[in-house]
Amino acid sequence: MFYIFHGENTHGAWETLNTIKAKIGDPDMLSLNTTQLNGKGLRVNDLMDACNAMPFLAPKRIVIVENYFTSSPDAKEVNTLLDYLAQIPDSARLFFIEGKSLKSNSKALKLAAKEEVAGVVRKFEPLAGPKLEQWIVKRTTEKGGKMHPAAARMLATNAGNDLGLLDNEIEKMVLYRLGAEGEEVGEISPQDVQLLSPHIAEVNIFDLVDALGNRNGAQAARLLQQKLNEGAEPFLIFSMFVRQFRMMIQVKELIDRNMRPPEISKETKIHSFVVGKVAQQAKSFSMRQLEQVYSHLLDIDVRVKTGQADLVTALNMLVFNLS
Repeated sequence: MFYIFHGENTHGAWETLNTIKAKIGDPDMLSLNTTQLNGKGLRVNDLMDACNAMPFLAPKRIVIVENYFTSSPDAKEVNTLLDYLAQIPDSARLFFIEGKSLKSNSKALKLAAKEEVAGVVRKFEPLAGPKLEQWIVKRTTEKGGKMHPAAARMLATNAGNDLGLLDNEIEKMVLYRLGAEGEEVGEISPQDVQLLSPHIAEVNIFDLVDALGNRNGAQAARLLQQKLNEGAEPFLIFSMFVRQFRMMIQVKELIDRNMRPPEISKETKIHSFVVGKVAQQAKSFSMRQLEQVYSHLLDIDVRVKTGQADLVTALNMLVFNLS
């Protein structure tokens, strides 16, 4: 029997695969009878050999192939494989995990749809919006915790549909919310997300700064209000502004000294991906403008801490003035 799991939601595909494996037999013995192959450049004969091998002290042989059909395999090899799939031995369970969706006219999908063939197809599309938020709440419950809707919305909005990342973050937050004796002490709040996953809360700051750099006031104001509505602490947003403009000053200064991104990354200890993004943003500002903005941010910090200004108002005014 063979399975074709395709689509961008590979986390869901692997979870389903593991659920099927758990129903087949003892996990320890199955692990001894499991072969995992990289689909790119895979020879069909090697795949057939793996499937034809008789299981040892286990009911089935498990063979997992990643990204075979989406790696543009040789047409003759594919035809040989399809002929084999039509008569794959019952002692084998073959799983194809494809990280992209296959086209509806795929020969493999058409083969699996035939009644006389033991094939199963399932498409795993990425989760988004309310469905993603529901998944977060459900997964939290499965782990023995509770998630406030605003916290789930914050995770869904800022982390995107990376279910693996979300699963790890949920695990961390549930453990944080469990008492010393393992008793539940409360639901996960937006403040918990900010405290335990600051990198999650910072994901959209690039979009906000991009909007400011492009002088897109409407988008910048919308993104700022969105983060506030999600429950983000105003001071957290402000600190991200300070950090971002400080990095832009650092990167722009080194670019003006004709340093390349890899050198800048090494000099500043900033990840190369971030350097690239910051360099693009800095193009929208002169060095004088960046220094003026940074000076203004420091002035806001002083006025807020001395009770002379409200931070939310100051953030809105900053966005308005920069755009």
